[in-house]
Amino acid sequence: MNITSNIPRTGETELDGTIVAIRGGVVDVTFAGVVPRIHALVTADGVAMEVASIVGEGVVRCIALGATRGMALGTRATVTGTGIEVPVGEGVLGRMLDVFGNPLDGLPPPEVAARRPIHRAPPRLSDRVLRAEILETGIKAIDLLSPIERGGKTGLFGGAGVGKTVLLSELIHNTVEHHHGVSLFCGIGERSREAEELWREMGDAGVRDRMVMLFGQMNEAPGVRFLVGHSALTMAEYFRDDREQDVLLLIDNIFRFVQAGSEVSGLLGRMPSRVGYQPTLATELAALQERIASTRRGAITSIQAVYVPADDFTDPAAAHIFSHLSASVVLSRKRASEGLYPAVDPLASTSVMLTPQVVGQRHYDIARAVRRTLAEYEDLRDIIAMLGIEELSAHDRAVVARARRLERFLTQPFYTVGAAAGTSGKLVPIADTLDGCEEILSQNQFQLPESAYYMIGALSDLKDKAA
Repeated sequence: MNITSNIPRTGETELDGTIVAIRGGVVDVTFAGVVPRIHALVTADGVAMEVASIVGEGVVRCIALGATRGMALGTRATVTGTGIEVPVGEGVLGRMLDVFGNPLDGLPPPEVAARRPIHRAPPRLSDRVLRAEILETGIKAIDLLSPIERGGKTGLFGGAGVGKTVLLSELIHNTVEHHHGVSLFCGIGERSREAEELWREMGDAGVRDRMVMLFGQMNEAPGVRFLVGHSALTMAEYFRDDREQDVLLLIDNIFRFVQAGSEVSGLLGRMPSRVGYQPTLATELAALQERIASTRRGAITSIQAVYVPADDFTDPAAAHIFSHLSASVVLSRKRASEGLYPAVDPLASTSVMLTPQVVGQRHYDIARAVRRTLAEYEDLRDIIAMLGIEELSAHDRAVVARARRLERFLTQPFYTVGAAAGTSGKLVPIADTLDGCEEILSQNQFQLPESAYYMIGALSDLKDKAA
């Protein structure tokens, strides 16, 4: 990738060096005089490289951000006096960009007034907002059982085919349309097919002009996958701090950021730590996650897809990621197979925001009652399968009736798939969600069948759906 024409000159004296070693995506460059600083940008044969460490007198070790095929020892390398910078401003909205801010959508480069370095310090403690606030998504299952913290980090657990991309798309739609904010999607190690599909789906949903999409593809150098998250955060910080807007940052997949860091660390020659991960895992992850915060000007709220290796939650990568999350939304393949979309598992999803002090006593009590009812129904499933529902007591039959209606009430039609499904989307305020669940929980007998509760918005839509 030739990006030298897009690197702004700083006016500093350029430094020339010579390549003395090439090991996959890591290149050693020697300089006769002054050596460049950490995070400085070096170019050789049109390939950009970032200085990662100084390994000896006059020798720096760089992470290549492009293919090193064809690069030879003795090649001249040039330092331009600047680090990696990305464009920030309104001009990046509606665009698909790479780690440098260069277009991937076939359009001209974004027209912006400024570029900023991707390595930036997190907000100071004095600038952070200390009060807990909820980001209302309009999605019943999330707002009720796993409320998202405004300015916090939410982990989204889900495999292929359970509706993860649709849920992310709906979150983008609701944030843009009803919170007057902007959205950024950062694809780390994404398949090219997934990136193209998401780009097309965002256009079809009509939300692409209020969002930015950045991709470090699966086939790109590990350095690109490792740094594209920082590029996305730099753009998000502009909208939060300069434009004073709320930003929704979606990352898919944060585990691939850890994988890229592990690959880079091995190439840099660092001694592996536990389970083969890089010794700097906690530091690198914190440098990215701590920039996601709520300040007095605005908030960056992040929803991150998380892959857990071999379903082992004690894995070092998973443990470090969990330490930064304030909520987890688990998508269930079983619920998806039953057609219950969004396929949020109500018993596995949690949030630190779900306390009486934050959401209020009524919300907390209703959420606990919903979970308790669904848990009781789960315990009764085996008995129903073996003996039939007629063998249950009157109390248990009432629990089953309430639970099955709650399951269907927590489904919801989405705007982003409305055209394909032949439905119109529904955005449901938290108050309507609580009223509906409370009414269902208070009943022992129901006049309408379970199917009437399926794919509605508020409970007030029930009569229209039944008719």
